[in-house]
Amino acid sequence: MNLVAQIAMAAAEAEHHNVQAETFIYGVVAALVFAAMGLVTLSYRNVANRHSRKAEAFAQKHGEDGHGHH
Repeated sequence: MNLVAQIAMAAAEAEHHNVQAETFIYGVVAALVFAAMGLVTLSYRNVANRHSRKAEAFAQKHGEDGHGHH
């Protein structure tokens, strides 16, 4: 085996040595992104009830359905 072949074999071995750990990071990042998006979604939970006084005033002024359609 010559020097070029040994270098090529060493490069191929080093290139694929830790593939599972590298791909695991993508899963961790994806899980963190989805968790952050889930927290943002949950933060909008029950928002309509926070302003019930305004919603009642709007419904009285614009009719019972609140959409302004006749």
